[in-house]
Amino acid sequence: MSKRSYLFTSESVSEGHPDKVCDRISDAIVDTFLTADPQARVAVETLCTTNRIVLAGEVRGPASVTAQTMEQVARAAVKDIGYEQDGFHWQNAKVDIYVHSQSADIAMGVDAAGNKDEGAGDQGIMFGYACDETEVLMPAPIFYAHAILKSLAEARHSGAEPMLGPDAKSQVTLQYVDGKPVRATSVVVSTQHGAKLDQDEVREIVRPHVLNVLPDGWMCPEETFYVNPTGRFVIGGPDGDAGLTGRKIIVDTYGGAAPHGGGAFSGKDPTKVDRSAAYAARYLAKNVVGAGLADKCVIQLSYAIGVSKPLSVYVDTFGTAKVDEDKLSDLLQQLVDLSPRGIRTHLGLNRPIYARTAAYGHFGRTPEADGGFSWERLDLVPQLTAAFA
Repeated sequence: MSKRSYLFTSESVSEGHPDKVCDRISDAIVDTFLTADPQARVAVETLCTTNRIVLAGEVRGPASVTAQTMEQVARAAVKDIGYEQDGFHWQNAKVDIYVHSQSADIAMGVDAAGNKDEGAGDQGIMFGYACDETEVLMPAPIFYAHAILKSLAEARHSGAEPMLGPDAKSQVTLQYVDGKPVRATSVVVSTQHGAKLDQDEVREIVRPHVLNVLPDGWMCPEETFYVNPTGRFVIGGPDGDAGLTGRKIIVDTYGGAAPHGGGAFSGKDPTKVDRSAAYAARYLAKNVVGAGLADKCVIQLSYAIGVSKPLSVYVDTFGTAKVDEDKLSDLLQQLVDLSPRGIRTHLGLNRPIYARTAAYGHFGRTPEADGGFSWERLDLVPQLTAAFA
């Protein structure tokens, strides 16, 4: 029997965190290639450290996207985040490009040819999850951890809080009673700030953002509200700690509330099932919960490189299902073609929609008119409810 009363913690990191700077650059490169050619193949990693940005990876796309183009894209991404510091500046950082053509061996496995449909870009397992803890059907701890940092970032970008820096982290611990979150027992926020601010001043800047995000009455006790626990956070971003693409996969997904297959998202075009199948699994799980068929749902998909159909589809509703799980699994596979091509077509993934995913989570977001966050749609709900009426 699952535990019903407990504490659970999730963390988030801001767009200016070193790893998130790298995710943003890598995804901006993906968008650049997909803008030039929707069928482009991209797998680009980024490393950032003190005034240094390094791009490495494999691509197959138009020659118009040159090394110079990629450098300009990287600088623009860093500028948009807000880095104009001595140790990391969008204009002054040295940018090295080590990007070459995609392996012919990989391309042979992925490309459609003759009677062979397009195959998965790699082997692996991917998970999607949804639960009824929040309106966006995300686990509450990661939802609120993201929201705190997003609120601080909006205040920084608007000029309302000019003394805040881009680098920040949050951590929210919630108490669950009878399986439902009821309040925060601790909140941790560390945010980069100007040298003239002391710890107490930063604390009072942060406080209203936490209060505005958490539901009424959920604020933690004062003694467990931690803001910049080390006392000072002036040196931050890649100048304070090196960053790498794909190093915040739990932040990107469900905050540890659900399994993770281990594959990162950023820097990868949608033929890579690490990304597209994880989006599809979230899409299916969210529609199951959104249709009221279960209180929570996890879906696992597995693939082999070069093989079009998933090797397995696993659905678990943790005993909360109001319908037959075997019938539900069969129906989901009828509603959505879970081959790499089928996923990309159904969700419209061959578009430049990825830079916006790089911070504050890939899930629990609002579907956008240009196809961004299409995996957050609830358009399967009518068919699911009708099938089990």
